[in-house]
Amino acid sequence: MSLRIEHITVRYGQTTAVDDVSLDIADGEVVALLGPSGCGKSTLLRTVAGLEKADDGEVRWDGDDLTGTPVHERGFGLVFQDGQLFPHRDVAGNVAFGLRMAKVDKEVRLKRIDELLELVGLDGYQHRKVTQLSGGEQQRVALARALAPQPRLLLLDEPLSALDRALREQLAVDLARLLREAGATALVVTHDHDEAFTLADRVAIMRKGKIRQVGPPAEVWREPADVETAKFLGCNKFVPGSFVGLANDRVGLRASALRVDPAGTLEGVVLERVHRRDHVRLLVEIDGDEYEAVGPVTEIGDRVRLVVEQDGLAVLRDEPHGGQ
Repeated sequence: MSLRIEHITVRYGQTTAVDDVSLDIADGEVVALLGPSGCGKSTLLRTVAGLEKADDGEVRWDGDDLTGTPVHERGFGLVFQDGQLFPHRDVAGNVAFGLRMAKVDKEVRLKRIDELLELVGLDGYQHRKVTQLSGGEQQRVALARALAPQPRLLLLDEPLSALDRALREQLAVDLARLLREAGATALVVTHDHDEAFTLADRVAIMRKGKIRQVGPPAEVWREPADVETAKFLGCNKFVPGSFVGLANDRVGLRASALRVDPAGTLEGVVLERVHRRDHVRLLVEIDGDEYEAVGPVTEIGDRVRLVVEQDGLAVLRDEPHGGQ
């Protein structure tokens, strides 16, 4: 079973929100649509769900064209940013909703609810009011509700963005585990690259209505398709590859690309320092140019040596030489 998005275009008046997008998702695969706000990723997801009408192109499941198939007949599960739980139902009542719609036998329904709540880490919460749950717990209930009818495709639209950073990071790890344990085929929309790379088997970078790059997370992180993609993925400086000992024409540096280390081959002077949650961010002058680096507490004006952290680099093979 697989999803195929073929040349989908969605317009709102003179504005093209999704521009000739094609994408395949294999059975059991989790794909993240990653891009900035307004790039068209949520519109594309809503088109797959049947909530938006495409002006051109087709959405197919196992080769069958879903044009004209109502939302409730597509067999897809939906999880949105705010969960959209039923406040008048308890946790079990929310999870049971899709099962009731499918007229699942009560005994089977109760067993399925228990299994799912255990899966999402809410065992024993069956009779809790959803209004008394934390934001993270509510999103777990929303996920359990979406998984309950065993949808052939799970669609998640910014499912963690309403949560604070620490909780979002933990739930991303939990959600990745849950999707794999459930064997779910899923399309996840997010603007957060950490979230996308944690959740997905493949990442599709979207910008201005088009998909610019698709690949495994490690590949997309290491080799962005272009400068704009590299910037979106955290590169704020571009240098010749020789600066970091690589033969490539051009390399993007993330804030973590340079680290203070007495054994380093690069040398510079500390211009600024900012304390972050778990490290110190430095601005260092090297050969008359300024670079971000991480390191221990260092005084402004100190001379430091730096090493290159490979995970902080992005290789751009087809871009011209020169800094930026």
